[in-house]
Amino acid sequence: MLKLIAYFTSLFLVSIIFLRLPRDLTGLTSFTTKSNILGSPSLAREILNSLTIIGILVYGLVAFQLNLANR
Repeated sequence: MLKLIAYFTSLFLVSIIFLRLPRDLTGLTSFTTKSNILGSPSLAREILNSLTIIGILVYGLVAFQLNLANR
């Protein structure tokens, strides 16, 4: 069960990191602001930061539990 949670958490983290757009990439940034997929850019950045931190914490806890279980 923990391996399944770790798998989906890692997929979630990879996908959410791909959603984070660098400021130098003007083409994708203009697409995001025009399509309004994630709302305003500052709100989207805050939401993605929060989700990334939560995902990292969950993944760290699951990895720690898996490490203890494999001893």
